[in-house]
Amino acid sequence: MRIALFAADRVGTEISKFFYEKNEPLSCLVIDSKDPKNFNDQIINYFRSTGGSRIIASDSIYEPKTIKALRNLHLDLILLAWWPYIIKSELLRLPRIGCLNFHPSYLPFNRGKHYNFWSIVEDVPFGVTIHWVTEEIDAGDIAFQTLIETSWEDTGETLYHRAQSEIIRLFVKNFRLIKRGKIPRIPQDLEQGSFHYGHEIEKASMINLDQDYNARHLLNLIRARTFPPFPGVRFIENGKMYEVQIRITEVRKET
Repeated sequence: MRIALFAADRVGTEISKFFYEKNEPLSCLVIDSKDPKNFNDQIINYFRSTGGSRIIASDSIYEPKTIKALRNLHLDLILLAWWPYIIKSELLRLPRIGCLNFHPSYLPFNRGKHYNFWSIVEDVPFGVTIHWVTEEIDAGDIAFQTLIETSWEDTGETLYHRAQSEIIRLFVKNFRLIKRGKIPRIPQDLEQGSFHYGHEIEKASMINLDQDYNARHLLNLIRARTFPPFPGVRFIENGKMYEVQIRITEVRKET
């Protein structure tokens, strides 16, 4: 199986580490040129430790010479491990089998951006999905999924971290099937669930003090946006803006 790994953030690092520990060769590594959390050095070290040498930065991925080099690798599969960019058709057409994306929601729920926020606000099932990539965002057939139980104690922050851990486990659990090319294709019912663009979160995070809210919805809204140091939900009073975050804990009975 000739695999190109597009790796970013903690998830990309752990998947790179998995290939290193299992002594599984990769045909190519693609890294995020921006590297906002400084994971690239770790990712590259794991890749080179498996004998890999072909490393491509995301800012050059669509250059004609890069596309040609990737085509010459005769790839079977592209893995997008927490990859922050939309993949264009030039790349989608390269691998023989296709592209698999790591998406941190229980598709078809919460396609698009800010899955951790919307899953709480919309009060829908939460989980992680590895799915086939198509030109329509997060709409491809489902390969593997895991449902994650949530509680009132969860916030946008806890769901973010839980999704990262669970999607790594989901990949590791199913790697043998992936390696053998025995990867399911379960069509999504896109009439269910929802899709959100990145810009929607700001408007949804403003509280109108003169509006009536269902208590459940208001608490969900606040905890969904609780993810320090990122902003919480906000409201305006007398020309001043205020921010709210929340901590909910279960009161357990004493024994």
